[in-house]
Amino acid sequence: MSETTPGYVTAARAQVPEPATPVLSAPLRNSFDYTRSLGPVLTRFAEGLLAGEIVGGRSADGRVIVPPSEFDPASGAPTTEFLTVGPAGVITTWSWQPEPLPGQPLSEPFAWALIRLDGADTDTLHAVRVSTPDEITSGARVVPVWSDQRTGRIDDISWFVLGDTAADAPANAGEGPATPGMITTPIGLEIDHTATVEESWYLEGLKNGKLYGNRTADGVYFPPRQASPATGEPAGERVELPDHGIITTFCIVNVPFLGQQIKPPYVAAYVLLDGADIGFLHLILDVEASEVRMGMRVQAVWRDESEWDHTLRNISHFRPTGEPDADYDSYKNHL
Repeated sequence: MSETTPGYVTAARAQVPEPATPVLSAPLRNSFDYTRSLGPVLTRFAEGLLAGEIVGGRSADGRVIVPPSEFDPASGAPTTEFLTVGPAGVITTWSWQPEPLPGQPLSEPFAWALIRLDGADTDTLHAVRVSTPDEITSGARVVPVWSDQRTGRIDDISWFVLGDTAADAPANAGEGPATPGMITTPIGLEIDHTATVEESWYLEGLKNGKLYGNRTADGVYFPPRQASPATGEPAGERVELPDHGIITTFCIVNVPFLGQQIKPPYVAAYVLLDGADIGFLHLILDVEASEVRMGMRVQAVWRDESEWDHTLRNISHFRPTGEPDADYDSYKNHL
């Protein structure tokens, strides 16, 4: 559309200045290992995979479901009848994966396919190893290629290949699941995170041992915000804050969990820095957990400067200063 086209509306264009602070960007990966109990039905499926077999479950209407459903979709009753299916099967539909992603079954292009295993009445999703999409069609026969390091997960089948005669699964050299009937699935998300202008100077401040917040219509925020959460107005000036303040609320962590770096009990608390109007969560150490209290004055304990990076972990923890506790009225509106 050009400016002479009927109905064309000329948009107002504002000049956006370059940010005064370089905008930071870095890869960001969030991940955790999800551990769950399989229950009696899926445990049978996992045990089959360990043995180099594919197990399905029969429903009340006679259908064979793979993997077996924990509860019969026809009657709602628990599945109790199991049988071995396949291992060969037929492709019912498929799609091409031209650029495999990390964690997928193959590092070169391959096909995802729904496979109706011999003896089954439902389809199973898995990878089919072929060189080009021209080699694969719906209706093609496929057989599994088994891993020799089986753990009771669906990727004990490395992938399927075209063919009608399946080779026996090799002897399992894997250790199997650490706990029978349990499965651990790594889950992760990796992105390239570009910080906002406010995040960038906040993170640069941490790298240099400084704590920067900013002023909004409803007070001073640390970490800083782009706009007031209360009114939506753009945030104002940058504010350098001291590394000491008071504990507003806290909890004592008594329960151990996977990846825990500090032995319980310890305290996680919201620390309200002097001059700020909202607290942020951090560790309280160098004091018995039972002695931590609301209003306690605390001071940041910084890691060695050689360890500083663009992260709040530059502060190892907060410790009590020994000063008198703050009066409740001085922080009751910041809980």
